[in-house]
Amino acid sequence: MKPALILAAALAISWITAAAQDSKVQQRTGVTSTELFEKAVPNTENMDVTVLDVRYQPRGMNPRHFHPAAVTFHILEGSPVFQEEGKEPIALKSGDTLLVPAGTTHAHWNPSTTQGARWLEFIVAEKGKGRAIRKP
Repeated sequence: MKPALILAAALAISWITAAAQDSKVQQRTGVTSTELFEKAVPNTENMDVTVLDVRYQPRGMNPRHFHPAAVTFHILEGSPVFQEEGKEPIALKSGDTLLVPAGTTHAHWNPSTTQGARWLEFIVAEKGKGRAIRKP
């Protein structure tokens, strides 16, 4: 086989494998997060506190996931929806604060077709263990 044909076949197999994996685990869309603060928690051996500024475009969504640590959301703008697995969705508004216990599978999204949504996320976790883990 010619090297170019082998490379094309390898790339096709890689693309098909990635597409199959992506179809099992939805990715977030229309969401950006900016780390505002990350620092070691004083008088602890291995704990960090992180603050994220999270922005959702109209119709932005973050599908099923969980965090190994508890996460607190404080809504700054918009009317996002939060849904814990197996429970009814909760509509939030500016000024609301929500605590999500560690390990809670949930999703959140911005149902608006015209306005964005924005909140702060506060995470206190062992170093490297506060970020979201996707679920199929």
